[in-house]
Amino acid sequence: MAIDPPLPQGAGYGVVVGLGALFAFGMILTTYLLKRYQHENITSEEFSTAGRSVKTGLIASAVVSSWTWAATLLQSSAVAYKYGVSGPFWYASGATVQIILFATIAIELKKRAPEAHTFLEVVRARYGPIGHAVFMCFGLFTNILVTAMLLTGGSSTVNALTGMHPVACCFLLPLGVIVYTLFGGIRATFLTDYIHTVVILVIILVFTFSTYATNSDLGSPAAVFSKLLEAANTHPVDGNAEGSYLTMRSKEGAIFFVINIVGNFGTVFLDNGYWNKAIAASPASALPGYILGGVAWFAIPWLCATTMGLAALSLESSPAFPTYPNRMDPADVSAGLVLPYASIALLGKGGAVATLILIFMAVTSASSAELIAVSSIGTYDVYKTYINPQASGRRLIFISHSCVILYGLAMAGFSVGLHYAGVSMGYLYLLMGVIISSAVIPATLTLMWDKQNLLAAAVSPVLGLACSLIAWLVTASKKYDGVLNVDTTGANDPMLAGNVVALLSPMLFVPVLTLLGGSQNYDWESMKQIKEVTDDEPPATSYSDDDDDDDLAAGTSDKELRAEAEALALQKASKIARILTVFMAISLLVLWPMPMYGSRYVFSKRFFTGWVVVGIIWIWLSVFLVGIYPLWEGKGAMLHMAKGIYRDITGKRRASAMNPHGESNVVEGIDTSPSADETQFSAGAESKEKL
Repeated sequence: MAIDPPLPQGAGYGVVVGLGALFAFGMILTTYLLKRYQHENITSEEFSTAGRSVKTGLIASAVVSSWTWAATLLQSSAVAYKYGVSGPFWYASGATVQIILFATIAIELKKRAPEAHTFLEVVRARYGPIGHAVFMCFGLFTNILVTAMLLTGGSSTVNALTGMHPVACCFLLPLGVIVYTLFGGIRATFLTDYIHTVVILVIILVFTFSTYATNSDLGSPAAVFSKLLEAANTHPVDGNAEGSYLTMRSKEGAIFFVINIVGNFGTVFLDNGYWNKAIAASPASALPGYILGGVAWFAIPWLCATTMGLAALSLESSPAFPTYPNRMDPADVSAGLVLPYASIALLGKGGAVATLILIFMAVTSASSAELIAVSSIGTYDVYKTYINPQASGRRLIFISHSCVILYGLAMAGFSVGLHYAGVSMGYLYLLMGVIISSAVIPATLTLMWDKQNLLAAAVSPVLGLACSLIAWLVTASKKYDGVLNVDTTGANDPMLAGNVVALLSPMLFVPVLTLLGGSQNYDWESMKQIKEVTDDEPPATSYSDDDDDDDLAAGTSDKELRAEAEALALQKASKIARILTVFMAISLLVLWPMPMYGSRYVFSKRFFTGWVVVGIIWIWLSVFLVGIYPLWEGKGAMLHMAKGIYRDITGKRRASAMNPHGESNVVEGIDTSPSADETQFSAGAESKEKL
């Protein structure tokens, strides 16, 4: 059911174009400041790996931001609307465990291929061009599906809130992202991810306190609880215990949980964006960054959906709700409009504006990661590997920029096609596991098992994809009397069949094909032969020429010592990661939810209040982990930059940074001898501290 947009079209264009331009300008300015005061030039290595020196706080915030898609907020609220309290938990737990498990794989990547740019380089080092081509296809499938979800979900929401045409949304949403990614590379994604994450957390807190503390129609967990009891009496949920929205015992919710966990294995383990972040992390930061990011992220879909999905159910009978007196149309639920409608009912036009900003942040932050992911594949796995192996760093930057632009425009056009075909974000979310998850186990074993051979690695994903498509379409055909369309193929049972077969079929194919082809007994050495690009211009420094030889010798010695220290740190982190991931996976998937599911427990008012309070406490923990901690961790660099800006403004700058031509940037009348703090900082700039 279409509603009149609460905001004018100008608001849509203002946010999509205006905020996009603001972020682009901010990133251009940040890139300039980093170059001037932190001596960071955007070389090809810096563009793709951020110097492999990103610290724990930014890694955690980047994980949260990249994993907070439009689907995180919109789809989780939709399943809360459909299944009640179980939906948000199943969404959050079914998508958190992959991030935590990925920490183990990230450590193995850094141990086995410390100078890799992409995971696909590692695949090629082990299996050669055939295996490389297969996994490249699955990696690109993942990036395409994720980006399509971002743009279709984002455009539907902006259209519903402002009336802005979805085609304009699909092309304009990625525009600002393309610009700031071009200028800042992966470091731009880390810095903007932090800003996006903080804004998203603040808006979720606003929605939460409105629903559970200040709203005139709701205003407390007890009021929401009463409204949910009324909703269950009016339209009980088929398959839920007692038809209630207040129980973890939900048949359809459990089916969604399985689909969710299977699909998200693919979107983490096969998305080069997550590998990029692991590569960019300093060795000491990879494990805590992913663990803290996973813990912090859990609260976002859990509390957001428990708030907005349940608020939509509670307020549907209120004249403030956009579809009153009718319930929401299932097509609107699938399109992700539960959250926008709930925000309008809660806060009126203010809620619509907050949702518009929220979705803009979610779409653009994740889109930036996808642009860098595809750019890295195009640059290092296609161009440098097969077209121009001797490409210079400058040439690789040009290719990276070209890939960012081409991919952004191509996905805008593809998303427009999906819009006119009637394929929604919800459909793509359920479908992604069917398409990509057959490559998860072979990809994981590439780093974890030395026996898997080329035959198993290259053939099992293809066979798994064939089986998953057959299971998906046959189930839909059998259940719906041969009718295959968006509605029948998007139903839970066909998607469940396709997703499960995709993930689990390689468990049969891999050992059989390994046995047929013979164990590889891989020694991991070829992965260590992947090298950084070495012909990039070094960063400008402010120490004097007389110290160059001494610094070079010290740098060589320091590099060897760092390599030894990194190896020890990664070895220790690997053991910790395996213990932590097993413990947290069991806790989130078994110990917490399963007793509640098996007991058919229906929440009491007191229990529901406690459930909400735990969610609020958890999201405040998230605010600390990814909002405050990164600032504390980077306080030294920010202070150094502030001093440099102050000296420039007051005319007291004394540094003599070298320009790209090797000439001293001496300003007439200003003492250019390096000050003590600048000398100390810049002497370490060339060999960034990684531990």
